[in-house]
Amino acid sequence: MDEIQPIENELHWFAMRDLKRRHAKLPAYKMFEDLKVQCFTPMVHRLVVVAGKRVDQEVPFMQDLLFVKDTREHLDAIVESTPKLQYRYKLGVQHTPIVVPATDMERFIKAVEASDNPKFYSPDEVTPEMRNRKIRIIGGQLDGYTGTLVTIRGSKTKRLLVELPTLLAASIEVEAEYIQLIK
Repeated sequence: MDEIQPIENELHWFAMRDLKRRHAKLPAYKMFEDLKVQCFTPMVHRLVVVAGKRVDQEVPFMQDLLFVKDTREHLDAIVESTPKLQYRYKLGVQHTPIVVPATDMERFIKAVEASDNPKFYSPDEVTPEMRNRKIRIIGGQLDGYTGTLVTIRGSKTKRLLVELPTLLAASIEVEAEYIQLIK
């Protein structure tokens, strides 16, 4: 990920932490939707018990991870007024929030939204074995994407690994006919 120094009045993708409980009435991603601020939270389907019944709900993959596209100045005001909302900071650098390059973030969002069932991984779950073959997608919704082919023993589906370094990775199903190996 390239180093980006956020300029106060420009839109950037900031990595944020929502420290509210799982069953909070207004999690940060819903709060940002209400404020009409562009926000992305990786979502997965899970069986949740509601009023004694099992219900399939869409919930955040990582409870405390979300990405917000806004100016630093406007976001600072929201963070100041919301006690359980924080920036994610770079390791070893004091008070420097993580800013994801717009091209990387938009590429990641497009890939995740193009798939019916993306599988998300935290950075420590991505092993070197998962990154063994470089591929390029030729045709289809993800035309031009490059990444690594995720191979899972016993699975017949082919998956492309798309990453936001040090934050998150997702594997997306791709049709075998669109895959071109890069040497």
